[in-house]
Order: sequence, then C-alpha cells, then structure tokens
Amino acid sequence: MHKIQLENVRIYTNHGCLHEEDLIGSEYRVDLEISANLSRSATSDDLIDTVDYVSLNKIIVEEMAQRSKLLEHVAQRILDRILAEESLVESAEIKVAKINPPIGGDVQSVIIIMRQTRG
Repeated sequence: MHKIQLENVRIYTNHGCLHEEDLIGSEYRVDLEISANLSRSATSDDLIDTVDYVSLNKIIVEEMAQRSKLLEHVAQRILDRILAEESLVESAEIKVAKINPPIGGDVQSVIIIMRQTRG
C-alpha cells in the first residue's frame, strides 16, 4: 500500500458552536493521508491511474466551506466524500485543527483525528 499526503491545507472559515465563531470565523489547518495502490501510476505515468491530489484538496476546501458545529462532523464529511469519489483510496486519515480556539486559554490548536477504511 502506498500513501499520498496533503499537509497544512490552510482555510479560513467559521465552524463552531458559538455564535461569535459564525460571525468572525477562524483559521483551520487540515492534514490528510490516504492509502492506495499506486503501482499502476508509478509505471504508466498517467494521472488516470492515480489518486489526484488536486481532487483531494478540492474536497477538503468544499467541505470546510460548509459550516459545522463540530470538527468531527466536517472531518467525517471529508472522509465520506473521499471514499465515495476516489475508488483507488483504501483508507484515509484526516486531522482538522482549529487554530487558536476560543477556549479561554493560550492554546495553539485543537485537533480532531479520524481514520476510515473502505467498507
């Protein structure tokens, strides 16, 4: 099994349970790692034989743009879409980080990590 990683996808959006988070938004960071058999594309050198990381990034950006109260919810939507739309992906792990969360302390980020394997 092979891996593709997208690291530090930075997005400004407005997830959260607080009304203020809806109004002002915050910074988020998404890291994604997928596992797939990339042997065919390693030989063919053809985009059709691999998992296009442009498509992965598009899924992240589109799902992060849809407001959720919980990071778990948006992370699950991203995982579900990747497995539904990218047939070569066998498993995916996502980290969604809220940068400088409003939790009343000096916290750099809160990170949700979720992993899903194809059925």
